[in-house]
Amino acid sequence: MSEERRLEVLRAIVEDYVATQEPVGSRALVERHHLGVSPATIRNDMAALEDEGYITQPHTSAGRIPTDKGYRMFVDRLATVKAMSPAERRAIETFLAGAVDIDDVIQRSVKVLAQLTNQVAIVQYPSLTRSTVRHIELVALEAARMLLVVITSSGRVEQRIVELEQTPSDDLVADLRSRIIRATVGERLPEASLNLADIIDTFAPGDRPIVTSIVTTLSQTFSNERSDERIAVGGTANLARFGADFDTAIRPVLEALEEQVVLLKLLGEANRPHATERPQVRIGSETGHEGFAGTAVVSSPYGSDAEVLATLGTVGPTRMDYPGTIAAVGAVARYVGRILADG
Repeated sequence: MSEERRLEVLRAIVEDYVATQEPVGSRALVERHHLGVSPATIRNDMAALEDEGYITQPHTSAGRIPTDKGYRMFVDRLATVKAMSPAERRAIETFLAGAVDIDDVIQRSVKVLAQLTNQVAIVQYPSLTRSTVRHIELVALEAARMLLVVITSSGRVEQRIVELEQTPSDDLVADLRSRIIRATVGERLPEASLNLADIIDTFAPGDRPIVTSIVTTLSQTFSNERSDERIAVGGTANLARFGADFDTAIRPVLEALEEQVVLLKLLGEANRPHATERPQVRIGSETGHEGFAGTAVVSSPYGSDAEVLATLGTVGPTRMDYPGTIAAVGAVARYVGRILADG
């Protein structure tokens, strides 16, 4: 029972420190929490937690604050996350459902996540290489030109215009469209590109120059990976929650946020096979970047069980509301994945 009680004391210290941003003393724990033991027992438990590295005494304060190890134990022992209220869920769904395209989805996701958590929100654009082909359309234009439209499972729409040597017949366009769709729809973009290469030799020699131009352009579109390195960031003003010590607390985080490679690494490490798992939490040194030493990163992949598209998350002080942040990140990830799946 003493082990479980010490965990309850640690939970109470974390919750009180997050709420008040003040070191927590044994008297406050007795007054605010019904732990069922004497103040002397609480003091003994706090001493044991301090010896084990879960809490520490800042300066000469009589109170204690959690260490990164203490936050880690608190997060690992979370049985449940804070439930989103019906109003919060409706707000997320309504706000995201109004998006008109993938760029709008990403920007809205950043905004709503920053507002829900009062932290810095980071959203990675869907990776083209992880996407599958949802639809391809060939539209004949004037003067031997062809418009190619590619729609991926991530919701991205790519358009290309191909200049052809001659105007193709309607029958050739229809036949080529049919074969391209059979070879690519439902396939991941790298595999779809390989499948396209096999189409060219199935056409008559006289049609192959036209087919080659169209297939080559589609393959180039499939291999365009620029969206893999696009990141949207919002809510940097929320860094003020770190406190007044700008140089040691906020400035390193701001500098790290400007390094897109750092953000990609933070989010990339959160990719897992299933987007429905609980968000991942990394605290302090676990982030792997010196600039984030005083922060925690909560991140989650979005997409579906069958297809993880990318990752989103938040960066905030280690004294964050972990249950609430985990719930918000998970909820936004689910809604984004659902919207993209619905097209």
